[in-house]
Amino acid sequence: MDHLSFKTTHVNKANAQKSWVIVDASVAPLGRVCSQIANILRGKHKPSFTPNSDCGDNVIVLNADNLRVTGKKMTEKVYITHSGYPGGQKRRTVREQMERDSRRVIEHAVKGMLQGNKLGSAQYRNLYVYAGMEHPHEAQQPVAIELKNL
Repeated sequence: MDHLSFKTTHVNKANAQKSWVIVDASVAPLGRVCSQIANILRGKHKPSFTPNSDCGDNVIVLNADNLRVTGKKMTEKVYITHSGYPGGQKRRTVREQMERDSRRVIEHAVKGMLQGNKLGSAQYRNLYVYAGMEHPHEAQQPVAIELKNL
């Protein structure tokens, strides 16, 4: 009896097919856009997905200034940081963070959706967020994609 000729392929750093993708952040609310971005960074949209390797694409996010959030999140969602010193806790709402640096809102949301280890850090380094429509990655010939299941 013949056996199947399919062999399971494991993707590693040497044979990963990484491409460049452009995503528009203004098409859907923050969480929906960021979950799709996290899946692309991990490589879960590829048939050759391997959970223990960096096989995802490089993602360029545009229009971070036009980001949408639903409900009262602009005023009630709070980002908390601590300097490490007594009394060093700082609170900043989404509106304050958008006025200060709108790219950090997307970066914070995507980082929270990736793994909390070295692999997640490596995948996070493939994310490039820009406030407007311009980006310096034209040489990589990125492909604009439409996010689905939003």
